[in-house]
Amino acid sequence: MPDLQDAWKGATEDEIVQIETIAGRPLPRFYRWFLMRMGHEMGPLAYPTADFSAPKVLECYARRMFAPNPRFLMIGYESDEMMPLHFFYDFQHSVREDARVTKSHALGGGFHHVFDTFREKLTWGSFLAFHLITLPQSCIGSFKRRDGGDLRATLDPIMESLGFVRPVETGPNCAIYRSPQASMATYSGPEGLPGYQTFRLAGQDSARLRRVLGQLGCESSLRVEVDEWRPPIVNGV
Repeated sequence: MPDLQDAWKGATEDEIVQIETIAGRPLPRFYRWFLMRMGHEMGPLAYPTADFSAPKVLECYARRMFAPNPRFLMIGYESDEMMPLHFFYDFQHSVREDARVTKSHALGGGFHHVFDTFREKLTWGSFLAFHLITLPQSCIGSFKRRDGGDLRATLDPIMESLGFVRPVETGPNCAIYRSPQASMATYSGPEGLPGYQTFRLAGQDSARLRRVLGQLGCESSLRVEVDEWRPPIVNGV
């Protein structure tokens, strides 16, 4: 994405201090980085219905839509009326100079944990939106390690042997793989099924994707299931 940073606009230091005061603790290093660079405007990375800007966060707290909480900090306001689940940091699960991202309704209720870190949420979403869905052929499915163990411990070496690199380091619950032939993103929630992740694999044609899936399927400890081809494959091609 050429000149991406030219479309960003950061929050002011005063706005960052105000958010830190609401949090009642030092902000995670990544969140401070995000606010300094994209706290007013995310440019093409902006979400259609979720507002992660510093002014919106401060407005919501000023209007008492959310009460300051030592564990949870609202960082993204969701305007979708059908699913108004807002984004929060969960500081009880701080990791890698960041923290878990979870979702909940403004009126309360349970929390739905979505990513181990805010950095991973932004990176995974951007890779999907600006790369994977632009490729001509893709498939969606799931991986499961049969013994319920660490899926990435099995998946990473196989992908590396197939020529894939991981351009961005992530935690155990999502991954990004890229090669000249194909690209893939995997995901599971922070409290998902052990040894299980969904995936989207994309490339120029189905033959290349089938070769990758065939190699992964040869690993006896790994179960590979494909749920959908986009676009659908006609006559097996």
